[in-house]
Amino acid sequence: MVNTFKKSFALKNTYRANTILYAIKQIPLIKKLLPDNPYKVKGVKTFANIIAIIWECGDAFFGKLLYFIMLSLSAVNLFKTGSSSGVFLHMLVLLTLVGGLLNTDMFEPSRDKYYAIFSLKFDAKKYAVSNYFYELAKFAAAFTLFGIIFGMLSGLKLWQCLLIPLFVTGVKICAAAFTLIYYESAGKAPAQTVFGKLRWLIALLLVAAAYGLPALGLVIPQYISIAVMAVFIVLGAVFARKIIKFNNYREIYCDILNESVIDKNAVNIIKEQSYKSISTDGTIESSKKGFEYLNELFIRRHKKILWSASKKTALICAAVFAALIIAVIVVPEGKEIANKFLVSSLPWLLIIMYAINRGTGFTRALFINCDHSLLTYSFYKTPGHILKLFKIRLKEIIKINLLPAAVVGAGLEILLILSGGTDDFVNYAVVVIAPVALSIFFSVHYLTIYYLLQPYNAGTEIKSGMYQVIMYITYMVCYIMMQIKIPTLYFGLAAIAFCILYCIIAGVLVYKFAPRTFRIRA
Repeated sequence: MVNTFKKSFALKNTYRANTILYAIKQIPLIKKLLPDNPYKVKGVKTFANIIAIIWECGDAFFGKLLYFIMLSLSAVNLFKTGSSSGVFLHMLVLLTLVGGLLNTDMFEPSRDKYYAIFSLKFDAKKYAVSNYFYELAKFAAAFTLFGIIFGMLSGLKLWQCLLIPLFVTGVKICAAAFTLIYYESAGKAPAQTVFGKLRWLIALLLVAAAYGLPALGLVIPQYISIAVMAVFIVLGAVFARKIIKFNNYREIYCDILNESVIDKNAVNIIKEQSYKSISTDGTIESSKKGFEYLNELFIRRHKKILWSASKKTALICAAVFAALIIAVIVVPEGKEIANKFLVSSLPWLLIIMYAINRGTGFTRALFINCDHSLLTYSFYKTPGHILKLFKIRLKEIIKINLLPAAVVGAGLEILLILSGGTDDFVNYAVVVIAPVALSIFFSVHYLTIYYLLQPYNAGTEIKSGMYQVIMYITYMVCYIMMQIKIPTLYFGLAAIAFCILYCIIAGVLVYKFAPRTFRIRA
């Protein structure tokens, strides 16, 4: 098992190093400094390997550091009810359960798993078990370090802090073991059945409880949180045996990694999966002409991918706001907290609109089922045609994203009124318009970077390093804005003005540069 892990780790590191080299080659200016074939230059490859190792360390610690910073800031600054240690532990327990539901690394499809198990014929059991316990060791190391630092800063005792890494690994082991048990009984992984959707609903409720209950003055008592942690520590120790003894890892990876289509190229695999969500109704027609005709047929045939997801998001948002409205009515103490939050902490709205925006799904569907073929024709890449189709698509993605944005705006408005309102009546307009403006901004943003950096190759893999950098920067800006308190009026007006300016700049950039950049990557 040790040798299997060494080989698999070397494989992953090599794949990551090559990915880094390719990404660097896509960055303007820098790519001119590199040789034409950097993969054969020893010094360059060594540099890429060093970056890959740093990436691995960052993957182990950086994300967890941000997570604990968020917990600490929320416990100390955002919620004023209960002790900071109580809120810290309350949020840690509930959010860890969310992570257990949604983040089971063992069963996440990835190319290094595919290459190792199916191309290089690694023993699936040895590969799965060794790599999973390695991931658990990374989690334990990071949560031990940051759990002690931030836990004690929040007021926890050392022995309580030491329970944190054991609790986290226990939850993850229980989640993985449950997946294996479920697979044995149902013949499918939970993500492939109705339970896959149910776990997202449960996770949403847990997130709402993690943030919403303290905002209303309710926190899980520390002794109950400690008891829950102890239970999962014991269960983790018990269910670890299931992970080690399970013998059907190859079968479960066949389902996850689509071994049944191993002889087909990647684009056909993804297309076949995508076609399942495309309407085959032959009666779908359009009375429009040209690009309007093309776009309308695309939208109608991809209604399940685009509009269904938007409607589901809107329903979830409506349910969350309904729960918050009921909570504000039932718990009078929550009115002041909700009102203060809406008046001075609206930058939180940025991360919410980032999360519910359908920009990436829309552009991916565009490439796989439309642009992947049409980009082979020269007429499709002329400046006039590109700008015309860009405008048509922009209208559609804005309409798709406006539905949940309108629900968010209405929910915020009702909450503001019920929580006591505000003396500045402009705020009432701002809390409705700001979500719409941010929704339009993200719609423009995702479509613009798609046209300027078109990240996909013929196999629908993302091959643009700059695209990934911009996506990461977008997330980090949204995350940082969560920690900033700006009066709702100023934030809303700034968001609206920025949206208008960004739309103008985006149109100019697409017209000028997209004819050169909107292409299928090698």
